[in-house]
Amino acid sequence: MARYVALVSWTEDGVRNFSDTVDRAEDVKGLAQKLGGAVESIYWTMGPYDLVVTVEFPDDETVTAFALAVSSQGNVRTTTMRAFDDGEMRGIISKLG
Repeated sequence: MARYVALVSWTEDGVRNFSDTVDRAEDVKGLAQKLGGAVESIYWTMGPYDLVVTVEFPDDETVTAFALAVSSQGNVRTTTMRAFDDGEMRGIISKLG
């Protein structure tokens, strides 16, 4: 499965409902499983983003559906990036030579 890193920012509603954030995170884990993926980690952070989340999904289309479903609830906005581990990066590099 492909790995993705999501940088997550709370919306005004998300901040207003901050006390529910851990419960919402549990719901997100269930949604990921329902879509055939998995949440690897969720970290609440200080700085320009409120959370950093790593997930695995079978493809870009499925992670996009996941991000849309999560964002449509109105508590967060996400920036999602494809991530490659060292083995995947070696494979990418090997295509060049």
